[in-house]
Amino acid sequence: MRVTPRAGRDSLEGERAGALLVRLKAPPVEGAANEALVKLLGKAVGLPPSAVRITRGLAGRSKIVLLVGTDVPSVRARLDPDEEDVREDGR
Repeated sequence: MRVTPRAGRDSLEGERAGALLVRLKAPPVEGAANEALVKLLGKAVGLPPSAVRITRGLAGRSKIVLLVGTDVPSVRARLDPDEEDVREDGR
């Protein structure tokens, strides 16, 4: 996963080189971007934020995330690559 903080909006921007591209409005200060990432991913895949764990990359833009209570096919179905993006506001 590749995260860009301080973006214009929170969104999932598809995949590049095998990594999910994520844009977050939150700045990378005091864990704000990580918290926004957890909320956005949880909402996008239908999980509570407590089921989304950043396992590597807390201080960097490249992250590895564990989603508890789901599987890869379910996540891929929720994050349909044909969708333009998945926004926090659901539009």
